[in-house]
Amino acid sequence: MPSASCDTLLDDIEDIVSQQDSKPQDRHFSRKHIVPKARRRNTQKCLQEEDSPPSDSTIPGIQKIWIRTWGCSHNNSDGEYMAGQLAAYGYKITENASDADLWLLNSCTVKNPAEDHFRNSIKRAQEENKKIVLAGCVPQAQPRQDYLQGLSVIGVQQIDRVVEVVEETIKGHSVRLLGQKKDNGKRLGGAPLDLPKIRKNPLIEIISINTGCLNACTYCKTKHARGNLASYPIDELVDRAKQSFQEGVCEIWLTSEDTGAYGRDIGTDLPTLLWKLVEVIPEGAMLRLGMTNPPYILEHLEEMAKVLNHPRVYAFLHIPVQSASDAVLMAMKREYCVADFRRVVDFLKEKVPGITIATDIICGFPGETDQDFQETVKLVEEYKFPSLFINQFYPRPGTPAAKMEQVPAQVKKQRTKDLSRVFHSYSPYDHKIGERQQVLVTEESFDSKFYVAHNRFYEQVLVPKYPTFMGKMVEVDIYESGKHFMKGQPVADAKVYTPSISKPLAKGQVSGLTAEFRSRRGGPLSSMSQCDSAGSRVELRLRSLRQDGALTVSVGLTLFALLLALFVKLCN
Repeated sequence: MPSASCDTLLDDIEDIVSQQDSKPQDRHFSRKHIVPKARRRNTQKCLQEEDSPPSDSTIPGIQKIWIRTWGCSHNNSDGEYMAGQLAAYGYKITENASDADLWLLNSCTVKNPAEDHFRNSIKRAQEENKKIVLAGCVPQAQPRQDYLQGLSVIGVQQIDRVVEVVEETIKGHSVRLLGQKKDNGKRLGGAPLDLPKIRKNPLIEIISINTGCLNACTYCKTKHARGNLASYPIDELVDRAKQSFQEGVCEIWLTSEDTGAYGRDIGTDLPTLLWKLVEVIPEGAMLRLGMTNPPYILEHLEEMAKVLNHPRVYAFLHIPVQSASDAVLMAMKREYCVADFRRVVDFLKEKVPGITIATDIICGFPGETDQDFQETVKLVEEYKFPSLFINQFYPRPGTPAAKMEQVPAQVKKQRTKDLSRVFHSYSPYDHKIGERQQVLVTEESFDSKFYVAHNRFYEQVLVPKYPTFMGKMVEVDIYESGKHFMKGQPVADAKVYTPSISKPLAKGQVSGLTAEFRSRRGGPLSSMSQCDSAGSRVELRLRSLRQDGALTVSVGLTLFALLLALFVKLCN
């Protein structure tokens, strides 16, 4: 039976306090003879608590996040953007997977081994009770895969909403954002280019000039994820390049699924973009062009040769041939023949002396005969490509090639070994010993013994680890060569040229924290102390309305629920 205190209807929440209860001022004056005692504050402990909030907290924006990216430079650029946005909101990006509260796994769907690594990482994260957010081409292309069910997913065109997805995942919700970005029904290139990012290498900016492609290759799973061609406007790309140089970048990589197709959907072309970019590249800084398929570079050969001869553009081009058999190329639906590839390579070698041509080859594509394979071997022997990516064919689920009659696994492996043997039979750089070259130093070698630089032709040159060389253009004498590199000795008294127009950002520092971004997102949370920003995050998160399956939170409903719970407790 309910107590008597609940017999009358409450007109106001203040009616819970009776007339007999002491008033706040009475309680205050009854304590007037008590002398307050100051409590010593442990400053060091407070600072530690501010820097290291409780990892089990559900307040978004204070957790540690580990990001792993597989695949191409386009995917790496996406990973850098996601890291930048998360760091801008106060999340700590860590390189220690076991120390992280959440794993952001950015996948690649090109080959089976890459997806296997991705799947194994998901399993490991689940075993370690980590929160998980999935990104990249695998979940975008195959969102109904069994091992993806119940996990949060962010699509390749939705990376500007990674903070929302991470927030909801930390709260225990599963969120999926896989839609395409459109403007008046027209598909866009993807997320805005002016988002914050954390560059893996502060000296190198990766710019995706377009997403998707115009091809329909029968073996390609990436097409299912990235879709048809969608290019960014030239002015947005030029602005991104300018911003990068203002942040100390000295090398820009242009990337996409097919750079040669750039602009066909927006009424422009690749050479037009390149000439605009060249205008804003500081002296000594360099631009590297990414992969282009033969069909879309053929009509621009003359202009491309002029651009590749420019002193601020690497004389380098990645043109995948995949096979030297026209029958195999037709089965792949590559939309060119071997003669087209030869024409592109021969023309550029003639017009751009010393140019580096890199290419890709698939061994064991369905229907490939021994004669087909021998044609490919002859092409490699003839051109002696200094950079060659040899891939054993893997049938990807959902592609036409997966339904074709497969070449036996042992045959594929043997052809891959045979072609690799041909590739390692020649030394592409022996004739360069004794040359004097200018090289741009941008990173450290894997064994940490040298700095890595690249010459005019984007050939790798190892130089001594002099701290003053990093990010600089230096002159060296080539004294040794290997299969994939040369070694250079700095020229005595040679000028060390600084191409950067400003000091590079520190490793891990967030790029692109513009005023526009801060106003879009509710203020520069990352500039607050951990304690102050936590409260502001709660306020901002409670005000925000989530879309696309994310939780909608209402401050009014939350307060109502708290008051109702208090009322029920008092009644009982």
